[in-house]
Amino acid sequence: MLRFLTGGESHGPSLTAIADGLPSNLAVDASEINRHLRRRQGGYGRGGRQQIETDTVEILSGVRYGRTMGGPVTLLVRNRDWENWHERMSVMPVENPAPPITQPRPGHADFPGMLKYSTDDLRPILERSSARNTTALVALGALCRPLLSAVGIQIVSHVVTIGGIHARFEGRQNYLDLAERAETSPVRCADPAAEEKMIAAIDVCMQEETRDTLGGVFEVAVLGCPPGLGSFVQWDRKLDSRLAAALMSIQAIKGVELGMGFEVGSIPGSRVHDELFFAEAEGFSRGTNNAGGIEGGMTNGEPIVVRAAMKPLSTLPTPLASVDMQTRTAVKAHFERSDVCAVPAAATIGEAMAALVLADAVLEKFGGDSLEETVRNAQGYLHAIKEKGWQPQTQ
Repeated sequence: MLRFLTGGESHGPSLTAIADGLPSNLAVDASEINRHLRRRQGGYGRGGRQQIETDTVEILSGVRYGRTMGGPVTLLVRNRDWENWHERMSVMPVENPAPPITQPRPGHADFPGMLKYSTDDLRPILERSSARNTTALVALGALCRPLLSAVGIQIVSHVVTIGGIHARFEGRQNYLDLAERAETSPVRCADPAAEEKMIAAIDVCMQEETRDTLGGVFEVAVLGCPPGLGSFVQWDRKLDSRLAAALMSIQAIKGVELGMGFEVGSIPGSRVHDELFFAEAEGFSRGTNNAGGIEGGMTNGEPIVVRAAMKPLSTLPTPLASVDMQTRTAVKAHFERSDVCAVPAAATIGEAMAALVLADAVLEKFGGDSLEETVRNAQGYLHAIKEKGWQPQTQ
């Protein structure tokens, strides 16, 4: 239903994105897209690139008078650093090309990418595999948010772990409250005590004698989904598999879990499955949300809760051991520029990927060539399931 592609390189002229399949009459606000781009660039522990770039979107097609027309929407974000890279990233052949970079970074795409694409220079690999390219994905996710909002769906996130320091919360959480507190935190953590320790851990890694990187875990919550988005009938239509694939596609993500996640493998079923209750005034309800809002590949009306684990960044200020791909001698890995910690930024990218998956699921379920038709179809479905006893739950 919803298709999208991104293009561009980290130090190329620009990053681009095309979204195809959005209904007409969807409001598009460039300033709102830019707000999410700024969120992606924030967070304690970011590197020098964020001081160079001030990401702003240009809308090149598919929008007239602030609303989609039904055709593909093309977005562009210019790289300000391009002015320093004209020669090294020239589209045309140059007389004196830059010396090749031949020291792959362990944990990065460099080594397998150089072999796969038959290049003696890792520059073409790092340019496209760079997390800089998530800028286009965040812009696309922001483009989809008004569609989700029109059918009552919100997406928020917060950081739960950095460098082994865990945020602590008691009882079942109000995700809007968590997200509001996270937005005021330099590390996007809603637990002030954990936030202080996370910042201190990042400070240690910033010191000259330490010079290391830190990973962590963020949580994305999707609120307001009615039951029935996704499907159980084929593997690629299951919403949990689509969400897992989308979040796993983010650079440096090495694990994804929904709801209780990996813990379900260590406790009895009586403590895992979310019991179902009914009261005339409240409709159906659950005492817990261990399933993370998805059962059998479909939303069940509870908040979708998905977490992603981000490894420490592989471009290290104190480089790891590597091998020169030309001479095959022992060397230190290439270092250009790096963040110490990008988990807070990754959380905003996780929101964007969830928005893209949910927008596709909404259009799959409700269809519609115009936003009005999509909303009308959604309202008809909601009316039908309310007659069966379902009522929206407090998120």
